[in-house]
Amino acid sequence: MERAVSWVVTEGHIGLENQALGMAEALGLAPVMKKVAARQPWRSLPPRAWIEWIGFRALQCDLSPPWPDVVVSCGGQAALAAYLVRRASGTRTFTIHVQKPALPARDFDVLVVPKHDGLTGPNVIVTEGAVHRVTRAKLAAEASKFAPRYARLPSPRVAVLIGGSNNRYRLTPERMRTLAEQLAAIARSGAGLMITPSRRTESEAARILAETLAGTSADIWDGAGDNPYFGLLGLADAVLVTRDSVSMTSEAVFTGKPVQVIDLDGSSHRIELFHAHMERQGYTRRFRGALERWSFTPPDDTGAAAARIKPLLEARIQGARVELPGR
Repeated sequence: MERAVSWVVTEGHIGLENQALGMAEALGLAPVMKKVAARQPWRSLPPRAWIEWIGFRALQCDLSPPWPDVVVSCGGQAALAAYLVRRASGTRTFTIHVQKPALPARDFDVLVVPKHDGLTGPNVIVTEGAVHRVTRAKLAAEASKFAPRYARLPSPRVAVLIGGSNNRYRLTPERMRTLAEQLAAIARSGAGLMITPSRRTESEAARILAETLAGTSADIWDGAGDNPYFGLLGLADAVLVTRDSVSMTSEAVFTGKPVQVIDLDGSSHRIELFHAHMERQGYTRRFRGALERWSFTPPDDTGAAAARIKPLLEARIQGARVELPGR
């Protein structure tokens, strides 16, 4: 579907970009990336209080005609931009919004919404977790690329995905010290640890991790060179992931490997609903200091959503209008 002119619109956060890009790539699109943010005071007001009146003037963005055939958006401000593009194009632009928007579902062509967001409707595709850019082919290719780096590590090999503090969860030095000691015990038991911190991992937490795991069978990526993230997922026999990220957990679950979720301080009602659902489905378990093994059939949220959207998108590009299949 590369003949279609497409935009991916987000607020620029990597997690949002990956979800929207993953959806666009699964549809065979080659999108132009766009970033958007609402200006104050509009950002603090309910969208319906201003969006019809102020429109694009309330947004910091590079959105102007000619309007694209398709917009894939993710994030609250991006949803407003997608709505405005759809309206400005006379509804010619096909809009796919990922996550629950602050506007009614009818203002978009398709919504791709995780189950914990609690939204249903005739144009809503409900997913188990977050859509993402992980594919079987990408896992295989990245595993092959990074295999030499991790060849020295013993089996089982455990990917450890560490996030950091945000406005809901906190990775405190005390929490990291406990986790690092648990990881050191796992390494001493004979497992190999492939660890990647994130951009949000605080320097003090990273220092504690490195000092505690020094001399063990652990490889901690220091940010230099190519990011081994997808390689870790492809090579791992099991995955540990911190609780702060729906995206990282969803990507880990896609591998079909046992996924254990690491507790952090703090909480988020929405994210806790997600984790509770993942546990009920048998996709994840809580990490309590020891590795566990079980099997499950992993969901392919991105692929399944794309399969339902493609016929509708192709019909729109050809000038027809059809309903979302498989409601």
